Amino acid sequence: MSRDMQAANLASIGDQMVRIVGFFEGEFAGGTVRLWTGDIGTNFTWDGKEWAGAGTLLGFSNIEETNDVVASGISVSLSGVPVDMVAIAIAESEQNAPGTLWIGFMSEDWQLLADPELVFSGLLDVPTIEDGADTCTVTISYESQLIDLQREREWRYTNESQQVLYPGDKGFEYVTSIQNKTVNWGKD
Repeated sequence: MSRDMQAANLASIGDQMVRIVGFFEGEFAGGTVRLWTGDIGTNFTWDGKEWAGAGTLLGFSNIEETNDVVASGISVSLSGVPVDMVAIAIAESEQNAPGTLWIGFMSEDWQLLADPELVFSGLLDVPTIEDGADTCTVTISYESQLIDLQREREWRYTNESQQVLYPGDKGFEYVTSIQNKTVNWGKD
């Protein structure tokens, strides 16, 4: 799939020195988390928001793009999480919370050449943990919003389903009462 990129970002790909950085934004129970792949402890301001540096502790899985309509996802991992913080990380994860990933291109002096390119936007699926001796790696899977197309739709010809679609409509009010009703038709 071809991707339209901003001219400055596209031109930087051929430069001898370009810094490629990732920006991750995710919604969690305690609020929004914004991380970037800059040095740990360095904050960066972009889009009017503050992004905390996570350095090499922040990782992303491969991002798959196809010409087909496919619901592909990514994983975002944060390594070096203290063991006592793992329970908090799991408790903060809320299924179907949004997460977004951008890739940016920076000059040698760490200035963005143009706005970062949006490469993925999806919904939180599940967190997993890899235990280490003193630290752990927390990996959170995100699925494309296209995954919703694969979910079954459970609509029935019942009053309850009708009320969800059209509150106050009485068209299916007696459906359950006539379901097992015996009706004599014709002569007895």
